[in-house]
Amino acid sequence: MSNEELINEENSVNNVSESEVKKEVNIEDGHVLTKEELDSLSPSKALALPLNQYPENKPLLEIKDIDIVFGRGRKKFKAVSDVSFNIFKGQTVSLVGESGSGKTTIGRAIVGINPLGKGEILYKGQCIAASKDSKNKINLTRHQRHQLVRKIQMIFQDPAASLNERATIEYIIGEGLDNFHLYKNKEERMEKIEKIITDVGLLPEHLTRYPHEFSGGQRQRVGIARSIVMSPEFIVCDEPISALDVSIRAQVLNLLKKFQKEMGLTYLFIAHDLSIVRFISDKVVVIHLGKIVEIAPTEELYKHPLHPYTKSLMSAIPIPDPILEKNKKLFVYNKDMHDYSVDKPSLVEVVKDHFVYGNEKEIEEYKSLRESQQ
Repeated sequence: MSNEELINEENSVNNVSESEVKKEVNIEDGHVLTKEELDSLSPSKALALPLNQYPENKPLLEIKDIDIVFGRGRKKFKAVSDVSFNIFKGQTVSLVGESGSGKTTIGRAIVGINPLGKGEILYKGQCIAASKDSKNKINLTRHQRHQLVRKIQMIFQDPAASLNERATIEYIIGEGLDNFHLYKNKEERMEKIEKIITDVGLLPEHLTRYPHEFSGGQRQRVGIARSIVMSPEFIVCDEPISALDVSIRAQVLNLLKKFQKEMGLTYLFIAHDLSIVRFISDKVVVIHLGKIVEIAPTEELYKHPLHPYTKSLMSAIPIPDPILEKNKKLFVYNKDMHDYSVDKPSLVEVVKDHFVYGNEKEIEEYKSLRESQQ
């Protein structure tokens, strides 16, 4: 089959999918569905629903009680345990914690790299990842799986390792366009590549160069361009600025916010630096040793951190005043301070949208502390 025939076949399937959606819910272009209208839509049709018609009060991505396990037998290791949280359309949700806490592991599970040992992940109400014993089974056609790869993209932490050193920048950015046939002819393909390379702050003449000819910040811009050119709906940003100089970090963050505003993107932003998280996030999920310990809207978390681990992360944020930085006291967290031998912990909503992990005694203490701060 020729490339032109593949493009026609892909466009035909896309048109059928969108027309089926419109026919099933009897809606016009631009009409945002209510939660009830979406629930009446079959899950497979919901996946094909244009993002601007997806209801804002329904989670775009749902992570439900997932475990991620590596190894077998006696060498089995549970990297993530009972993790649950939702991300709504247009939000930036930050997943923060120290190295080895399971942040990247969750991000890689969302894009289908890491299998689940328990639980499930839903996108637009459709199960896209599930454990073998999950009641909710994955029921996606080949075309739906193919489109899901385009709709959910990932920006990797190490820009040097994530780019093919033997490929030109044009090939790296255009590979996704080729795989998904997202252009009508070669002229349109080149127009899309040149536009996105310009949008990320590079020049069209850079397209003939190779990744090793660029700085770390420029390589990360190429990684962002490679994801954005696919016109995704959801992007997992896996510590995209941790390998960059401080002077470059703000530029990359502003670039991500720019694309979010222009394209209505939704982000899962993985990081360990809470000073950066405050700038970009709508909600923060704090994870420690594979378990979520606190979830709250950004300003609520920064003004009223409750869990001791969150407080330890907050105390590590650098202060720009050298005198204050020298004299500040770090709060060191020790997981042995908790006694969960009898009174078992759970994630509980202390105040509206603010969840903390603890046993019954600790939750009462957190509630009293939060009430005293009002």
